[in-house]
Amino acid sequence: MEENRADSFLRMIRRSRQGRLKIYLGYCAGVGKTFQMLLEAKRLRQQGIDAVVGMVETHGRQETEALLEHLEIIPRRALTYRGIEITEMDTEAIIRRNPAVVLVDELAHTNVPGSRNAKRYQDVEEILAAGIHVVSTLNIQHIESLYETVERATGVRVRERVPDKIVMQADQLVNVDIATEDLLQRLKEGKVYLAGKSQSALSNFFIQDNLEQLRELTLREVAAQIDSSRRGPMQEESPSNSPDQVMVCLSSRTENSAALLRYASRIAGRLNRNWYAVYVQKFSERPELIDAGIQRKMSNTLTLARQLGATVFIYKGNDLVATVLQFAREYRVGHIVVGNPGRSLPLWQRMLGKPTMIERLLRESHGITIVVADIRQAAEEQKTRRATDYLKDIRNNLFTGKRAEQERDAPLFHANVQLWKEVLEKDAAIRELLQVICDTHPGIPFDYAWRALLEREKQGATFIGEEIAIPHARLEGLDSPLLAIGVSKLGIIDSASGNTATIMFLMLSPLSRPDSHVKLLGMISKMASDSQWRAAMSRATTPIELLQIVRQWLAERKV
Repeated sequence: MEENRADSFLRMIRRSRQGRLKIYLGYCAGVGKTFQMLLEAKRLRQQGIDAVVGMVETHGRQETEALLEHLEIIPRRALTYRGIEITEMDTEAIIRRNPAVVLVDELAHTNVPGSRNAKRYQDVEEILAAGIHVVSTLNIQHIESLYETVERATGVRVRERVPDKIVMQADQLVNVDIATEDLLQRLKEGKVYLAGKSQSALSNFFIQDNLEQLRELTLREVAAQIDSSRRGPMQEESPSNSPDQVMVCLSSRTENSAALLRYASRIAGRLNRNWYAVYVQKFSERPELIDAGIQRKMSNTLTLARQLGATVFIYKGNDLVATVLQFAREYRVGHIVVGNPGRSLPLWQRMLGKPTMIERLLRESHGITIVVADIRQAAEEQKTRRATDYLKDIRNNLFTGKRAEQERDAPLFHANVQLWKEVLEKDAAIRELLQVICDTHPGIPFDYAWRALLEREKQGATFIGEEIAIPHARLEGLDSPLLAIGVSKLGIIDSASGNTATIMFLMLSPLSRPDSHVKLLGMISKMASDSQWRAAMSRATTPIELLQIVRQWLAERKV
């Protein structure tokens, strides 16, 4: 089977003057994507094809490293960021070398700031444009349109994602698959991660149910791609045929626009059709009258639509339904995707018989399929119940009596630590640290705490100097402060203000006990001002080391 795939790609290379892309797709780290990619490089070289290595990550796996022997490796480019030397793929050197085929591992990788491109897939686009063929690797969870699907299935928020258009442009998509039991065995034997990481992986992401869900997603994705390629390029259809394109409706009031776009992208992919993202702007929504936050949100939404492969149109009109249907008829749209607004018309409008937007679309869209996507947060009802129960506990004085006495005798705070090995946006860092706190304290509703933190961030920057950030909030129902500490050697960035930090303290304290808030802030200030402590935190290589450093500092000061 692998020999046939290699021969097929070989024939494609010889026929084409433009760079072709082949992706080895897997459901998780350790299934063998990089291994298969290197095997293909050896087969190509045996066929006389000039195949070189642009970037391969072996992660210390001996079998993978052995396959690099006798393969030409383009030297990486060294960059210095925040005093640390980091190596990245040298795109310019690859283009100068001009091989027939180049291997580029981990397509979803984020390059270090200062690189030629922000993302590795952008490097690959440049290499393909230069007429060089690329063989790459990708995990299913990194495909942009699957973001919500992966989060619902595994509870994991994937930061590094590849636009769907990159995957759709791939000339070959090869599934690398092994049974989940075999993968877990490989992990236990230390064949996936270096010693010390396997147990952590087994207790976190590498859970049987997670792996099964991701494996199923991968098999379905590859099957859809095979079905699409089998149908081949669609021939020009006569105007008498039924409309076939897909469009998604957007407005400044659209809730969860990103989820709606990803949903529409999946539909268009399954139908093998072009699709359009149409933003209907009311005449009253002039730039000078629209809130800057809404403008920024819509700009991000339209950028995501393009990344997902949509053609974006901006129309003006006060009647959203009429504007949408006019577009649909002009562009031969067969499917209109709209989001469930999650709200109904006011009572007086319902009494007068005024229809909702969806009701009008259903009534007036003759011959067009209307798809109403419920893209509100999947766990919204569960989170609402959780928040209700949380506040009910407060009203019922749950934290009183003997338990309150125990809490008062407890340490000043409970600390969690997190170590990041990539550059993070401020909001992403805050979300991760908050998730860690909520995971260890299930009684705290994530949404409630997240809103409180955002409100506090609006009041003023919590970045202090060049190294420290202290986002914090006071919550009802807490009896003692909670702290999470995150360290990123490459930096935590606030794009809006340009501020950066390497250490973030996320602090939640009781609304009813302002004294604890002040005490913890004072303790954090002392810790952050200790240059030896900061240096030790920066040198740490594992979360366990970070926790030991924090505990040692507290023990020495009897906190």
